[in-house]
Amino acid sequence: MIRCIRIWTNDTGNSSFEEGSLSLGHGKPGDLIGATIAASSVSFRETQPDQALEWHDAPTYQLVLTLGGTLEFKTRDGGTFVIRPGDVLLAEDTKGTGHVWRIIGEEPWRRAYVILPQGADVGFTAKR
Repeated sequence: MIRCIRIWTNDTGNSSFEEGSLSLGHGKPGDLIGATIAASSVSFRETQPDQALEWHDAPTYQLVLTLGGTLEFKTRDGGTFVIRPGDVLLAEDTKGTGHVWRIIGEEPWRRAYVILPQGADVGFTAKR
């Protein structure tokens, strides 16, 4: 299972989030594979510790793959979640009041941005 947090704009214009996972339904026992997803680009970024980004929306529909570092995200309603290495963020909140994040700890945030076609099915399943 790959932990995934989905963040989207709810009906009131605020960002909401839910924890889940990415489906890995193919392959064989011990070597599961998810579905292939079309992507328009991939880029990498590193941000040093003690950094934060104030209220903003996701610039586009994307997956953010955290390779290193730990972050705390917050939404306008006060909800928070933490992203750690190996976690995936499915960013769908491209409009509305957005979210903020800050790096927790001494490690830089290293990540890959995977830009997706709008509405692409990434196999997200919400945790029940």
